[in-house]
Amino acid sequence: MKVAGYEELMLTLTAAYEQASGGKGKERHARGKPFHKQPIMEIARMVGPGYPTGQAMKKLQEAVGMMNRDQLEEAQAEALGAINYAAAFYILIGEMRAAKS
Repeated sequence: MKVAGYEELMLTLTAAYEQASGGKGKERHARGKPFHKQPIMEIARMVGPGYPTGQAMKKLQEAVGMMNRDQLEEAQAEALGAINYAAAFYILIGEMRAAKS
């Protein structure tokens, strides 16, 4: 369902999904596995929420540096990576909630 005024958010989240499912994330990390079985999730389960949150912070820091160097396309790609790490964190929380049910 589309909500007026949220189009940019939808486009951004769709771009993050496309990066993970068909871009750099899939090429480097998927090895034919679904998102919830890729290293982004497996490592988060092993070491805890600091992994995806730290990776998201690192990617955003890198994006700021790229932005400052006028590497805007690369900065946007790093920001999408941060969104995907935030999604991994969100999924990890969901798994923890389910385990407590």
